[in-house]
Amino acid sequence: MKYLVVGLGNIGAEYAETRHNIGFKIVEKIANDEKTSFDLDKQAFVTQVSFKGRTIILIKPTTYMNLSGKAVWYWMQKEKINPENVLILVDDLALPFGTIRMKKNGSDGGHNGLKSIQECLGHQNYSRIKFGIGNNFHKGKQVDYVLGEWNAEELKTLDERIGMASEMVKSFTFVGMDKTMNLFNNK
Repeated sequence: MKYLVVGLGNIGAEYAETRHNIGFKIVEKIANDEKTSFDLDKQAFVTQVSFKGRTIILIKPTTYMNLSGKAVWYWMQKEKINPENVLILVDDLALPFGTIRMKKNGSDGGHNGLKSIQECLGHQNYSRIKFGIGNNFHKGKQVDYVLGEWNAEELKTLDERIGMASEMVKSFTFVGMDKTMNLFNNK
């Protein structure tokens, strides 16, 4: 079985440690744990890992967040992966920091990366893990907050929460969406 796991984020050093790049951080954790690294390929940095007989293609789109759908579509076609085997890793303002939720499908919730994916695929029927970044910003400062770096308090537990999200990815590929949601949502 083959899976496509897409960490959403923006390329470039200025974005590397921002809240918006949490998807990149989660796929990087999986790659590091498996002692593999990403190579630049068409529309994404890509690597492949195996987990319990499953092949997992990990990508970090190079299209920037607002055009993420182009990379998702390309890699789904290239690797012949069905939507039910696609998992998107994304930041979420509506969830408190460190809260991690898996969903089968749903709206883009105003997230430009998810909006692009929906436009390119023509549907919302793909799984996603939403990583809560909180909404601790003043009115009109949402962009600064999302593209801002983690604060000292967040950094205390960030690695542990990224680890939890990476375990959810592995679980998704091995036991499926429903069991993974039962095991991990609310932890």
